[in-house]
Amino acid sequence: MALDWLRQGAPAGAFVVADEQTRGRGRQGRNWHTPAGSAIAVSIILRPGPEALPQLTMAGALAIADVAEEVGAQKVCLKWPNDVLARWHKLAGVLSEALWQGNGLRGAVLGMGINVRVDFRGSGLQGRATSLEAECGRRLERAHLLKLLLDRVEHWLGQQEDGRLYTAWRGRLSLPKTPVVIEGLTGVPAAVRPDGSLLLRDAAGQMHTLYSGDMQTGQPGPDGR
Repeated sequence: MALDWLRQGAPAGAFVVADEQTRGRGRQGRNWHTPAGSAIAVSIILRPGPEALPQLTMAGALAIADVAEEVGAQKVCLKWPNDVLARWHKLAGVLSEALWQGNGLRGAVLGMGINVRVDFRGSGLQGRATSLEAECGRRLERAHLLKLLLDRVEHWLGQQEDGRLYTAWRGRLSLPKTPVVIEGLTGVPAAVRPDGSLLLRDAAGQMHTLYSGDMQTGQPGPDGR
């Protein structure tokens, strides 16, 4: 719906929020289901320049991490490329998508999904995913969380000059120091770049540049977050 609004000329800052998603779309076209009354599912229309596109996901992830910590979640960090974790359990995900027309950029949509009170029992995600209320131990008002989130997104989108956004994102990112598997490649994460890509060093010392993919590892980052 946000992409449709963007095509129709909606201004930057317009957003779509859903109480329930039955056909939500995650990374790599995966289906994403949001049970009614249990989460924040919001898509924000933005009109960035092409050079800013790689950092939209960074801004969304940092905004979610800020909100999570503000309401009391502990050990919040980011997992490359687009997850927010609390105590090494997935709390939220971020997905940005650009809309091009001919050779020009019409705009972009920044989508964010935050588990607020999702019940993962029997879902296959128990032990791997978490919700804000479970982390905070109290009831949270989703409308208030949404306001906090939109405020923080606006803040971080204003921090792109002089590398401030990238520096903050890199600082919150928890990169394992042990081998991981990403899209069939095995190696140790070496660094991330301002365009959001990951440098993966394989056993032979060769460096691979990855722009997306599932990082398979059960180990927390070197700081223990």
